[in-house]
Amino acid sequence: MLAAYIWHWWIGLVLLIAGIAGAVALIGGYLKQVSSQRYPGGKRAREQEL
Repeated sequence: MLAAYIWHWWIGLVLLIAGIAGAVALIGGYLKQVSSQRYPGGKRAREQEL
């Protein structure tokens, strides 16, 4: 039963890291989308200058 106990710790650690990475990616994607609409760069910025 020692292997099962150790396995639970490892799978928990993997799920924790995956959850944190998913949350960071979700927040980062949201901030990127919101800031790109607020501060347009590239083609949209040049069109607004004209």
